Amino acid sequence: MLTLEPRLREVGGGQVRRLLPAARQRSVGPFVFFDHFGPEELEAFEDRDVRPHPHIGLSTVTYLWEGRIVHRDSIGSVQAIEPGAVNWMTAGRGIAHSERTPPELAGQRRRTHGLQLWTALPREMEEREPSFAHTPAASIPLEKHGDVEVRTLIGRAWGVESPVVPSSETLYLDIMLPASRRIDIPPLAAERAVYGLDAPFDVDGTRVAAFTMAILEAGKTATLSSDAPARVVLIGGAPLDGPRFMWWNYVSSRRDLIIEAARQWQRDHTPRIPGEEEWIDLPGAPSFFSS
Repeated sequence: MLTLEPRLREVGGGQVRRLLPAARQRSVGPFVFFDHFGPEELEAFEDRDVRPHPHIGLSTVTYLWEGRIVHRDSIGSVQAIEPGAVNWMTAGRGIAHSERTPPELAGQRRRTHGLQLWTALPREMEEREPSFAHTPAASIPLEKHGDVEVRTLIGRAWGVESPVVPSSETLYLDIMLPASRRIDIPPLAAERAVYGLDAPFDVDGTRVAAFTMAILEAGKTATLSSDAPARVVLIGGAPLDGPRFMWWNYVSSRRDLIIEAARQWQRDHTPRIPGEEEWIDLPGAPSFFSS
């Protein structure tokens, strides 16, 4: 069983654990990016705002267990992201967004904990119009399998379907394992991986450390279990319809689209977000960029 260890990266002044992309595993289903932030107690003076930055060719999927973030984007969306909700932003041909602390929490101690994942858009959708969809926590189905609780965030599992509409076949589950309990995970998708958010757990009797991703064997049922309570997420879906180039915040099957987007952001920081006057500058240029 292939396991992936986290790499620490700085985002918005804090550190995140990044699992995808990895040298040994570039993607799992449509998921090409996996960042886990927190759980963390933030002091009143700490600023973790993520200033406006652009994306193309992907969808961002933001999910919180603790905290609150205000999302703003260049198509006019303004949305408070709260625990349990699923927020799906499709960049398509180009979008910019920011993620900021709500005004009512500014200057206060607060906790944050969540995941931000990216899925690559199918090639025929890479240049579609951008969009944003918020699905509140109350709309996400929760089912019990014995004592194990499963929230179906995206996709379909055990006959339960999420109301979130993905761009391709996608599976994303939030699994709460009580102590000394188990759940069998059938081959719900062609590609699957599990990640422990807070405690070690076992896959078919093999221990997986917390903050580690385990790639499940295709076509086979896997048994998850844990001696102590553990929270595990499962991601997966159909394989990508071809290789992807990734540079900074851009994902595409075509290098020229990334080069064009980089030049546009370098030139005039567009698309712009209503009400925002800051931005994150382009971090140099992709290796295949030529001026």
